[in-house]
Amino acid sequence: MGAVVVVTGMFLLLIGAVHKKKLGNSEKEYNIEATIAASIGFPREALTEEEIEAGVVQTVGSIEQENYIMVRNHILAKWRENVNIYLKQDMVMESIRMQHKNLVSTAYKFLVRHGYINFGVAPAIKAARPVESNKGSVIIIGAGLAGLGAARQLLAFGHKVTVIEGRQRPGGRVYTKRMEGDNLIAAADLGGSVVTGVQGNPLGVLARQLGLPLHKIREKCPIHQPNGMLVKEDVDAKVELQFNKLLDSASKWREDMEQVADSISLGATLETLRGIEGVGGKLAERQLYDWHLANLEYANAGLLTKLSLAFWDQDDPYEMGGDHCFLPGGNVQLISALAADLPIFYGKTAHTIKYGSEGVKVLVGNEVFEADMALCTVPLGVLQRGMVKFEPDLSQRKQDAIKRLGFGLLNKVVMLFPKVFWDAELDMFGHLAENPSKRGEFFLFYSYATVSGGPLLLALVAGEAAIEFEQTPPLQAVTRVMNVLKGIYEPRGISVPNPVQTVCTRWGSDYLCYGSYSNVAVGASGDDYDILAESVGDGRLFFAGEATIRRYPATMHGAYMSGLREAGNIAAAAAARLAALKGERGIVPKDMVAYSATLAELFKEPDLEFGSFSIIFDHQSNDPQSIALVKLQYGETTKKMVGESSLKPDQQLYMYTTVTRQQAYDLREVRGDKARFAYLCHKLGVKLVGRRGLGPQGDALVVAIKWNRATRKSVGATGPSFKSPKPGVTSLAAASK
Repeated sequence: MGAVVVVTGMFLLLIGAVHKKKLGNSEKEYNIEATIAASIGFPREALTEEEIEAGVVQTVGSIEQENYIMVRNHILAKWRENVNIYLKQDMVMESIRMQHKNLVSTAYKFLVRHGYINFGVAPAIKAARPVESNKGSVIIIGAGLAGLGAARQLLAFGHKVTVIEGRQRPGGRVYTKRMEGDNLIAAADLGGSVVTGVQGNPLGVLARQLGLPLHKIREKCPIHQPNGMLVKEDVDAKVELQFNKLLDSASKWREDMEQVADSISLGATLETLRGIEGVGGKLAERQLYDWHLANLEYANAGLLTKLSLAFWDQDDPYEMGGDHCFLPGGNVQLISALAADLPIFYGKTAHTIKYGSEGVKVLVGNEVFEADMALCTVPLGVLQRGMVKFEPDLSQRKQDAIKRLGFGLLNKVVMLFPKVFWDAELDMFGHLAENPSKRGEFFLFYSYATVSGGPLLLALVAGEAAIEFEQTPPLQAVTRVMNVLKGIYEPRGISVPNPVQTVCTRWGSDYLCYGSYSNVAVGASGDDYDILAESVGDGRLFFAGEATIRRYPATMHGAYMSGLREAGNIAAAAAARLAALKGERGIVPKDMVAYSATLAELFKEPDLEFGSFSIIFDHQSNDPQSIALVKLQYGETTKKMVGESSLKPDQQLYMYTTVTRQQAYDLREVRGDKARFAYLCHKLGVKLVGRRGLGPQGDALVVAIKWNRATRKSVGATGPSFKSPKPGVTSLAAASK
């Protein structure tokens, strides 16, 4: 395969070529840098789809790509060494050979724009913000982690930013309440609380910048029976093993059932398998099995009977590594630092968002906020209820994704006690329910005594119990919790005092969220997160939040990362629009997310399809020399053609090129994907690129094919034909309407 083949010897030569260090010391360092990059989400030896779309290298799989990856990993590792500095490009060049300056420039710009380096709240990061904001105005709807992260980035990029927030505080579903009474004070996280994995986690970066320690959640979790007695260790281990085996069996079933699994719930599958395997035959074992089900519903904020068997765990491959942690003093510290000095207008609930080619208008009561662009970060639950009106309406594709995704519920009872009466060495303990329908009610307790500043205990309510809890009077709820605690500790002779203050959450009744976090419901898939993230209005209205990030949904870091992502997208759209106005390009640049949707729609009806290749023609002409668009589906079956990749078997990446109609037919006659790939790259000499790299000819072809198909559908296949748009016509405007 020529340049696309990666061999160990070449790798060593590249190491010597890129860095200024001795070969003997370098390989170990490169492995460390690759590991750091992998913890952040970058493949060790491959490009991300973002990078391919950004055109960071001319040819995917080339030697240039290998050099780029090493430079990228080096920059990531260098900044993560000290996240309190603003890493400048010339600082990177101190350890890279001058001949690779262009690679450094490309990688550096990509990482800055996409929020992988130089983000956060360190004084040096703040000091690098430009004095003037002259790159377009942006309204951000929502001051949660997504909105705050985006706002800080956009200000750093030179944009004018206005944040409007319906609450009287920042943070959204991340809320730390000050609990106090009897001269006691404690910080209680009523919403997002656990930093799930610290390796590569941007929230860990924020904590480092603020000098805040993280408390590793100790894994020991004793579980108490309904009568208060501890579950025996051998029974606990047995049921846990059986439960994990059932999950493995469920995964095997979905592989065997393929597309049928899309319409089946995880809950129904587990119950069927439980019956087949005879799990939970004894009462004590069944109660413990139900506890594991409740814990799974807690993780997904959703009923197992509504979770998709096919895709409920689609984000598992991307979990952050490392310890799960609490932030002593509460997550409000991150929120406060992110919100500091931002132009936030509180008590402003948006009810209408108008967007178009001239800009956006956000209606709040009788007020109107206007800007060039807007970022909508309102929770999925609010979108599902139709609490925000969009003019024009969002596409049916986007509306369907909003409906398909699940948005579940987790509630908490937080109690400040006069003293710690539970085991201070524990960060959590469990409790079994007698009634299976109540399995999620106070099934898990978190001890915040070591991190909150006071004797604080928090009880979780998940699944069906969380829904019922919304209607439970607070006094009744606290009484139930106290009965559970007394049942555990009083038989041991430990007196359980009355709490000095309690709080019961009602996230499902909160009109600014209507729930806790998203999940993949039956009928939905990971694609729906991507669809929800797509911008609309030709780069005028963007979307962020935990329900818009496929790899990290339902997490605080996912919400924050989505804000960084969209800040980059907004900045790119604004820069491209400005360049077009100045006449620097012949066509208005593409909104890549909308452009991606256009390509996906066109390739649903390919003219030719064979192996991993699909081809579409412009039917305006039958000339053998007319241009055709080729798509290569780059996944498990083709990854060896362009070097090893970290893509999972069910992930897909797409590359494109253009050939003549005759060459497309000739390609079809070649046998085998590897031979076809070689034919394209070596016989025809074409380059496979990401969506961003198709160039004016490819863009014009996409516009022409979409135009032609649309007109054929509107007047009938035998109706009059229409000419393609004239050269210079906006490619995205035509392609995405």
